Amino acid sequence: MRSMGDRKLTKSGIKVLVGTFLGPFIQGTILFVSAGRINMPRAWCYLVVSLAGTFGGIMLVCKVNPELINQRGQWKKKKGTKPWDKFLMPAFGIMGFYVLVVIIGLDVRFRWSYLGIDFAIAGIVLFIIGSISINWAMMVNKHFETTVRIQKDRDQKVITTGPYRIVRHPGYVGAILWGVSAPLIIGSLVGLVPAAIAVFLLVIRTSLEDKTLHSELNGYAEYAQRVKYRLLPRVW
Repeated sequence: MRSMGDRKLTKSGIKVLVGTFLGPFIQGTILFVSAGRINMPRAWCYLVVSLAGTFGGIMLVCKVNPELINQRGQWKKKKGTKPWDKFLMPAFGIMGFYVLVVIIGLDVRFRWSYLGIDFAIAGIVLFIIGSISINWAMMVNKHFETTVRIQKDRDQKVITTGPYRIVRHPGYVGAILWGVSAPLIIGSLVGLVPAAIAVFLLVIRTSLEDKTLHSELNGYAEYAQRVKYRLLPRVW
């Protein structure tokens, strides 16, 4: 049974909420500076959708699983992070959060490419699906920390409910859809290049994390026999 402390936000949890709220504003600032203008309706659309999906989603997670929010705010204090994740996670964050919007902004400024409004609609749909996937995963998985490690200090167990009945890494599915949706919504074909690099880094991380869980987390191998796919049903 969870203690009352697990149901309340600590300073670490509040830090996560503040960072999530500020994220779209930081991205927007970088995007508009890179583009050299702010009269970009599709960029504003992306930022509104992003704020709703990320901050709105984290508020829902906070109500259902506040313990996780507190833990995610303490990632610098956690021991046991896999050495490869100390490179992969920052690399993914830099590429998918910063480089992506810089390239999209430059594309808007210099008119290297353009995607029609149909792509914006598709991007919004993908972002919504990604938000459902990642936030649902965070609601049911109290071990959904920021870095890859076996959480012996938190008695980590295999999660088999919610989206984990469909694929083994639904949070990564959501992150991938978020990354791909940005250039589609804003209308930048060139922006799909850094998005693809970010997706590639996340696929590598998925593979390495899956191998770690197979070898180090009790019950994961049996779970993987039942849920056969990591990210995409019937593909991988």
